[in-house]
Amino acid sequence: MEGKHVLVTGGAGFIGSNLSNRLAGDNHVIALDNCYLGTPENLSDDVQFVDASVLDDDLPTDVDVVVHLAALSSRSMLEDSPREGCRVNVEGFVNVVEQAMDDGCDTFVYASTSSIYDDDLPSSEDEQVVADTGYEAAMLSRERYGEYYDQFYEDVSIAGMRFFSVYQGYGGAEGHKGEYANTVSQWAAKMDDGEQPVLWDDGSQTRDYTHVRDVVRAIELVADHRLSGVYNVGTGRNVTFNETVELLNDALGTDIDPVYESIPLKHYNHQQRADPSKLREATGWEPAVAFEDGVEMLCEPYR
Repeated sequence: MEGKHVLVTGGAGFIGSNLSNRLAGDNHVIALDNCYLGTPENLSDDVQFVDASVLDDDLPTDVDVVVHLAALSSRSMLEDSPREGCRVNVEGFVNVVEQAMDDGCDTFVYASTSSIYDDDLPSSEDEQVVADTGYEAAMLSRERYGEYYDQFYEDVSIAGMRFFSVYQGYGGAEGHKGEYANTVSQWAAKMDDGEQPVLWDDGSQTRDYTHVRDVVRAIELVADHRLSGVYNVGTGRNVTFNETVELLNDALGTDIDPVYESIPLKHYNHQQRADPSKLREATGWEPAVAFEDGVEMLCEPYR
């Protein structure tokens, strides 16, 4: 992407700041964030920061491309504040898209979630999905609105990205997220302090860990190709929690055993692995960061 005016909502957050900083070298990038889950400290000087909510009027939507990442982005956030979660995740999405379309924007990429899949692997975009939590219901609502905009407006491209387990580490832009950071990033910080990571059940559950660099590149490619529909953003490989702790021990030079606790949730995804073939066929995207290499990069600041 070059020479574009780009609005990134949630632009000072984890994925948003990585994307904004990458695009700013060749584009004019506005990172919009209300600083609830983001911080402008994540942004380079080349990015224009706007402190605002996606629920506001008069947003800076006179742009060529909108990447809508702003959301209350966890199950617990919507359990604590279900009405606010719906407003931000659904109404905020519609508000941004409507204002941008009024300003002539026709290219949209937005965040969805992989947590809507069940444990049948690998997960592909054409299989049935479910909403077991308020967060999943809100993100699926985005997808339904995305279908509406794509079908109703002839010249609009709007693509949803079903992110799998995105990580970078506290040495990157995840540090401000704390308890909402990816589990591998939380475990690394604890283990560096000599603490035992807490794993649910027996640690045999799996995640498709996807480095934020690969996620950012996927978003850029989807915007460049002006795609519509929904796309998995995952590596196609899953790793158990127990294996993850072993890799962290190797990278940190520690020998710390995890603590196991029972699963406190009624609904829980035990297994996760993406089928990324739809994204690959549409854009040529392939994950470039192997998980072992990602763990080494994540642990580098602790050495």
